[in-house]
Amino acid sequence: MFAIAILAAGKGTRMRSSYPKVLQQLAGRSLIKRVIKSCEDLKPDRFLVIVGHQAEAVQDHLKELSHLEYINQVPQKGTGHAIQQLLPVLDNFIGDLLVLNGDVPLLKAETLQKLIAKHKTSKASVTFLSARLSNPKGYGRVFSNNQDEVDRIVEDADCSREEKSNKLTNAGIYLFKWDLLKNILPKLSSTNKQSELYLTDAISQLPTAIHLEVDNIDEVSGVNDRAQLANCENLIQQSLRNHWMSKGVSFIDPESCTISEESQFGIDIVIEPQTHLRGNCFIGNNCRLGPSTYIEDSRLGENVNVMQSTLNNCQVASHVKIGPFAHLRPETNVSSNCRIGNFVEIKKSELGQGTKVNHLSYIGDSHVGCHVNIGAGTITANFDGFRKNETVIGDHTKTGANSVLIAPINIGNRVTVGAGSTLTKNVPDGSLAIERSKQNIKENWKTREETNQ
Repeated sequence: MFAIAILAAGKGTRMRSSYPKVLQQLAGRSLIKRVIKSCEDLKPDRFLVIVGHQAEAVQDHLKELSHLEYINQVPQKGTGHAIQQLLPVLDNFIGDLLVLNGDVPLLKAETLQKLIAKHKTSKASVTFLSARLSNPKGYGRVFSNNQDEVDRIVEDADCSREEKSNKLTNAGIYLFKWDLLKNILPKLSSTNKQSELYLTDAISQLPTAIHLEVDNIDEVSGVNDRAQLANCENLIQQSLRNHWMSKGVSFIDPESCTISEESQFGIDIVIEPQTHLRGNCFIGNNCRLGPSTYIEDSRLGENVNVMQSTLNNCQVASHVKIGPFAHLRPETNVSSNCRIGNFVEIKKSELGQGTKVNHLSYIGDSHVGCHVNIGAGTITANFDGFRKNETVIGDHTKTGANSVLIAPINIGNRVTVGAGSTLTKNVPDGSLAIERSKQNIKENWKTREETNQ
């Protein structure tokens, strides 16, 4: 049998956060979800998460993963103490136990598979990952022979000056034979500078220990503070950008842009500087995004140009131009050949084919037909103080500058709305709707200053 245990009980003091460390976000996904994803294809018989600090928050975050089992570690007295909590849980378990850290988010499934393969071929009591670091400060040192057989692991705080010169470090990913480990766990001692129970102390008490040095040390990068979190974010973003550049996407200034792992792209796409994609986005062929654009959970067709704008949970068809400084809010659907210009906000609305909203307008809770021209400053006044109301604008309708359409209202097809009009009643097809007060001109008018002279 095969079991996985993820250590996720720590507070993460150096993170300076009100959230547990394992819930910190990395490219749109928590650290612990990244760890779980790295081993989901291993198909364990038991999948255990050891929680402690804000245990309920961690469990709530993972509630959709029904195959997980939770074990509480209170108080938190080190990695050895964490695995001791499994003794009653795995009392009758026979097989291998893979121990992972919830704050090591870049580990790849292929590396874990290599670890499992080496463990099986070597028949060792424990096989673990190691990494050779240029600056090993803070990591336990691994001392082994040329056959990768481990003599001991010494934690950084307990290393002598000579031992600290060893750059081969313990990556904290272990695969144990559980029937051997469970007999050693009760014997662990806290006689060290940290007064904690180290899981590494069990290794020297097992009959045989083998280490596997990782090819890419980035995979075992731990996250203990904001700087390390940012470093891991950079590694993920660089990998994502390189992947999509190899698939036909151009980044003018790659390092200034970030994209989510869920995002998908066509070919011949140009992404300008300071452009960011979050959530589940799809960008069609021949699109140009940016500069300074934010897109989240949105789908864009082909030949869409978005400049200095924000799109959130939108559907945009092909041959659409958006921006600069447009804001498309959730549940907005834009049909093909539309133009959304500068300082335009659209919320929960549908725009038909060929419609133009070029300047300084707000369209909310509206159904706008095809080939409509929305004049500068047109507002759909959708809120009456109690509820949001709907505006319907028919095909081939034109609104003049500074028009206000007070919902609920239905403007028919081929309607012309005169500039400066405030409409409160429905307008039938083919009409001119105009509402404005009479213009008064008083000639030879004197200002107050002139009158007092």
